[in-house]
Amino acid sequence: MEGLAGQLGAYGPLVVGALKALVFLVVGWIVANAISGFVRRQVTRSEHIDNTLGTFFASLVKWLILIVVFIAVLQIFGFEATSLIAVLGAATLAIGFALQGTLADLAAGVMLIVFRPYKLDQYVDIDGTAGTVKDINLFVTELVTPDNVQIIVPNGKAWGSIIRNYSAHATRRLDLEFGIDYGDDADKAIKIITDISGADARVHDDPAPWVRVVNLGESSVDLGVRLWCDAGDYWDLKFDMTKQIKEAFDKKGISIPYPHAVEIQKSA
Repeated sequence: MEGLAGQLGAYGPLVVGALKALVFLVVGWIVANAISGFVRRQVTRSEHIDNTLGTFFASLVKWLILIVVFIAVLQIFGFEATSLIAVLGAATLAIGFALQGTLADLAAGVMLIVFRPYKLDQYVDIDGTAGTVKDINLFVTELVTPDNVQIIVPNGKAWGSIIRNYSAHATRRLDLEFGIDYGDDADKAIKIITDISGADARVHDDPAPWVRVVNLGESSVDLGVRLWCDAGDYWDLKFDMTKQIKEAFDKKGISIPYPHAVEIQKSA
């Protein structure tokens, strides 16, 4: 490096410093990613630590190492540590105003990890945006939709919004509704639904299946169905029950009417 500096003359020290800084940045970035990955793997292997914490800690370690690397790079260019701390202290207020959103995301990320309204691999709805949680780091939450679209939600927005966590509990209630013709036997239709529900092993006995007439519509008598199941069985059960009940209605002579109006004429 010193020989290179002599060859470059007056600009030699600056060029050498820049090369050193570049090496520090590259090595620091590699080390930060390596240690971050190591922390993530170790936490994932532990049965006593939630994977969500592992992801967050890995992100935290990475950024702390990068901050140290940044300070080291500044020292290469002649900034003393004490002077650097003084400068950073004086610039804190300005940086705070410039990065209000980023700092808010950082603070919200800490709150999300402390209170954990959602965890990795849970299906959530954050202010109307739904998906499976794939990553939670210092600044953002990554969601993936059922059709494999990546969505990045700033932690500040996530923490300040209504969060619906569909995976928080082990069980869910499936609500269905079927309309039958006014001329059909409602008790017969209720029995058909009850029998099908009781025969499906995914439907819980407690709470028991619930089937009632819930509304007299303009063109149908509406039957409400409430079934409890494991959260993981929710969608498959919904689709299967809809198909099975429709086919059973067809076989038993229960009709599902199209929306229609009845015209009544009265003689003068």
